[in-house]
Amino acid sequence: MKILVAVKRVVDYNVKVRVKSDGSGVDLTNVKMSMNPFCEIAVEEAVRLKEGGIATEIVVATIGPGSAQEQLRTALALGADRAILVDAAEELNSLAVAKLLKAIVDREQPQLVILGKQAIDSDNNQTGQMLAALTGFGQGTFASKVEVSGNRIAVTREVDGGGQTVSLSLPAIVTTDLRLNEPRYASLPNIMKAKKKPLEVLTPDALGVSTASTNKTIKVETPATRSAGIKVKSVAELVEKLKNEAKVI
Repeated sequence: MKILVAVKRVVDYNVKVRVKSDGSGVDLTNVKMSMNPFCEIAVEEAVRLKEGGIATEIVVATIGPGSAQEQLRTALALGADRAILVDAAEELNSLAVAKLLKAIVDREQPQLVILGKQAIDSDNNQTGQMLAALTGFGQGTFASKVEVSGNRIAVTREVDGGGQTVSLSLPAIVTTDLRLNEPRYASLPNIMKAKKKPLEVLTPDALGVSTASTNKTIKVETPATRSAGIKVKSVAELVEKLKNEAKVI
């Protein structure tokens, strides 16, 4: 079974982001970038399926600038077999990303596609669902457990009431949640081996996909600073402040 894993290059979660002075976006100058944490979980799950003898090949793909090769090499060091970079310097919306991934799916014909449920920068939680709609594959989102048996996959997904298990026929789309697994660290020997693994660079035009966006960013601004909280001595005082000061009731 071939698995395609989509990953995204994002600002490292330890970095405090800064907004550009003109409000046009986030300042990425000299900012540490890394693989989206949910994408790390997706790579780890694919590697575990391969170690379990279920998968035979793992292809990892990303869409972004040439510098995103660093994140692909990280995925290769974690156990992926080869990588695909769709070189797109501009910021793309979820639908454009889903269309590019659909073109890669058509090209690679994987039996399973695994993505992080969302990226920590845009935080949209859209790409996996859009890709499922474009491909016509069944989807298991917010996966906390994945079991493959024959040509079917059981995905336990996190819902408001607890857990829900859905059974999908392959090929299928799975988006990963935090409790699915704990990603491993890449060892130095594997990091060195990753440098020799194949990495193919494509363009949206080569895939026959238009990435023109109908969305336009008007302004980006830093959230308002929160004021310090206070302690109240009774429920009556709390209700009084919520009613007369906060004016929320």
